[in-house]
Amino acid sequence: MKLIILDRDGVINQDSDEYIKSVEDWVPIARSMQAIARLNRGGYRVVVATNQSGISRGLFDLETLSEMHKKMHQLASQDGGHIDGIFFCPHGPNDDCECRKPKTGLYKQIQARMGFKLEGTPSVGDSLRDLEAAAKMGCKPILVRTGKGEKTEKEHANQLPLGTEIFNDLMAVAIHLVPDDPFSNPI
Repeated sequence: MKLIILDRDGVINQDSDEYIKSVEDWVPIARSMQAIARLNRGGYRVVVATNQSGISRGLFDLETLSEMHKKMHQLASQDGGHIDGIFFCPHGPNDDCECRKPKTGLYKQIQARMGFKLEGTPSVGDSLRDLEAAAKMGCKPILVRTGKGEKTEKEHANQLPLGTEIFNDLMAVAIHLVPDDPFSNPI
């Protein structure tokens, strides 16, 4: 069994500078649920590592976050996929926690809970901090151009961790990692 780590906002669902604050705001990016299913069929266990500072900012509560994640699980399931775990940081940028990316606390939690060494594990994000956290743990950093990804690619091209691969979206990542999937039509 293999593992892949996905950021949430901007990779799986649409992102917003105003934060994703409600279940209604949580809208999947086109083909992201099918990509998760393809990864599952290719033998990947999918986990999510996400900064959710909207909690510390008082924009939404843990119950609302739980409802967003319930929706994500349901939509993935409808497309034949599943998410094995969601790891989130509820802290703000000034809270000096160990779990807010680009720090590695979420990745250490994933490693401990999933029982996987993360060395070489693909980790997909749309921001520099996603890629930095992944690289610090020895993961394979992958940037997608969805969410803030295009901006990250343009503004931080010289700062991307060594070996970062870049794809248009999560489905392109899934096709690259699982090229032979007879149950999927990527178009």
